[in-house]
Amino acid sequence: MPGEVVVDASALSQFDSSALAILLECRRLALAAGKVFSVQGASGQLMQLADVYGVATLVPAAPSSPSVAAA
Repeated sequence: MPGEVVVDASALSQFDSSALAILLECRRLALAAGKVFSVQGASGQLMQLADVYGVATLVPAAPSSPSVAAA
């Protein structure tokens, strides 16, 4: 979708508040460009950290998309 920015956080295995700062900056840039922002593949630990900092609602999870099976 051209009006959407989805960040894939599935590779983040170790992180701190710096990761949240980067996600929030991505969100700021996406919203400034008139796009919807979401995060896919965020671990429970990352979302817990976002909750501790009070920013969990600012890094929303991307809607799940159905898997595409290879023929």
